[in-house]
Amino acid sequence: KVVPQTNRAVDMFLDAPSVLGRLEGVGVVKAKDAVDLGLVGVAGRACGLDNDVRRRFPAPFAVTSGHAAMLEADGDVCARAKVRQREMQASIAFVRERLEQEGLPAGEVATPQADLAPSSLCVSLVEGWRGRVAHVAITDGAGRFKRYKVVDPSFMNWSGLAMAMRNEQISDFPLCNKSFNLSYCGFDL
Repeated sequence: KVVPQTNRAVDMFLDAPSVLGRLEGVGVVKAKDAVDLGLVGVAGRACGLDNDVRRRFPAPFAVTSGHAAMLEADGDVCARAKVRQREMQASIAFVRERLEQEGLPAGEVATPQADLAPSSLCVSLVEGWRGRVAHVAITDGAGRFKRYKVVDPSFMNWSGLAMAMRNEQISDFPLCNKSFNLSYCGFDL
């Protein structure tokens, strides 16, 4: 029941001429600027950048594994909305497919235990809902965490919001800001 209602609401939103008139051509980031700024996630894909960690480093359970890239080329608020719409549809299809094939696993949830290698560096990337999240860990001689750093996609994308606002009206800021869905604390991690 939720899926048809959500799809209907998003379709109505993106089919309304008044909405499109407000979203199209607003907050544009050109592809070259997106590359230069290192935009990730929805913000990057809305500029035509195929930078999805799930596609670049595929895992068997990845939502976009084997699927076409969810790209738009215009780099505006509308393009970011369309990428989100397609992401939502792919996520719903992924969950339905997995539930039909495998169902819910039985039993308790197990927490994997791992011994960490001493004096090592580990980098892990995952595609979060805002874009690429990087985890970097350094262990000491005993295999305990010495340093751990998380880089939220907002860190990469704040400059994109600034670029999107160039030559725009201040009244467009809330629309552009929400189209990037940035995290204030994600910038400070």
